[in-house]
Amino acid sequence: MSEELEAIRETVSRHLRRKPKNFDDTTAIVSGGLIDSMSLIDVILDLEAATGVRIPASEVQPDDFDSIAIIAATVARFR
Repeated sequence: MSEELEAIRETVSRHLRRKPKNFDDTTAIVSGGLIDSMSLIDVILDLEAATGVRIPASEVQPDDFDSIAIIAATVARFR
């Protein structure tokens, strides 16, 4: 999972509007305003490409992408 986790970190980092100083796997991304709803769609598409996991839009909510740790759990849920 460490390679997958690193792929998730890289994917999310590319889409951040700004990167806070103390950014880690538990930092609030969506609720913290670091990614807006339009960028979230791009994040999902890029995550699918990076992980090979299809993430059905109809089965996820913004809360499922609110931190790196939660994103990793979301990806694992659809693996």
